[in-house]
Amino acid sequence: MSELHPHSPADAPVDPLAGKLLARCTFPDPGTPLVCGVSGGADSLALLVLAVASGCVVTAVHVDHGLRPGSGAEAGVVADAARRFGAMFRSEQVVVREGPNLESRARDARRAVLGPDAATGHTADDQAETVLANLLRGAGVHGMAGMRAGSTHPILGLRRADTVELCARLGLRPVSDPSNDDPRFVRNRIRHELLPLCSDIAGRDVVPVLARQAQVLAGDAELLDALARMVDPHDAAAVAAAPDAVGRRTVREWITGQGSHPPPLDAVERVLEVARKERRATELPGGRRVSRSKGRLAITPAGPGPGRVMGDTSRTGTVAP
Repeated sequence: MSELHPHSPADAPVDPLAGKLLARCTFPDPGTPLVCGVSGGADSLALLVLAVASGCVVTAVHVDHGLRPGSGAEAGVVADAARRFGAMFRSEQVVVREGPNLESRARDARRAVLGPDAATGHTADDQAETVLANLLRGAGVHGMAGMRAGSTHPILGLRRADTVELCARLGLRPVSDPSNDDPRFVRNRIRHELLPLCSDIAGRDVVPVLARQAQVLAGDAELLDALARMVDPHDAAAVAAAPDAVGRRTVREWITGQGSHPPPLDAVERVLEVARKERRATELPGGRRVSRSKGRLAITPAGPGPGRVMGDTSRTGTVAP
């Protein structure tokens, strides 16, 4: 890791275009420390410029995954931009091996270094791609709501064309990442094939449509979450009586809150069947089990118990207690 502090504060006048774009951003209050993930691409460089212009105390962090020759040199592009605009700079290196789920593993490694409160340069175009990617994998309302606007996604209201224009106006030369054109990655095929096809079929640019849909569904997801928090997940009768959409969320958040990955829909549905007395118990991914006893639901290790064989998820023949 290396660190660089700016030679002078960012007190230069804000570029008129930057000022115009800031009105569509969601940066925190001036003076707030803000870590920004900056790869050197147009979106992240624009994030850096706008974060400084918003008055935040910015630290630009470049993360080198070491996945292609020369990637480490891109840190210099980010360091120069940070120095020019009055931000602090830090470079980090992570090791991500080639193999399955490369995008996901690289993203997780980057997020681990940046921290959960770091800002990233995702735009409305990225939001549209996220919505379609989640649709293809069968996501529910939460997935279809995409990313949430706020301090961690402050330029979500901008288009990719806006960030390119801002960089050109300021004389910044973004880094070109060839992996963004690699058809091995689903997101790239969505970006270069599916989104243009959708726009062609619709006869209009569908990015604003998908971004607006995500915003609406985010509100729906927040409401359902609030209702789900009102249900005691240990109370089988309460879970069974809740509307399906609320019961599913109650179960999902309960299981996830126990340190698990979010469970798949079929596992959630089986837990609801346990609550409704349609099953005695059910196994969960990760070696755990949900069972019902005296009207209470509990998560326990999935080891064999008395009179039960591993993996028993049989339906009850009669109404169980």
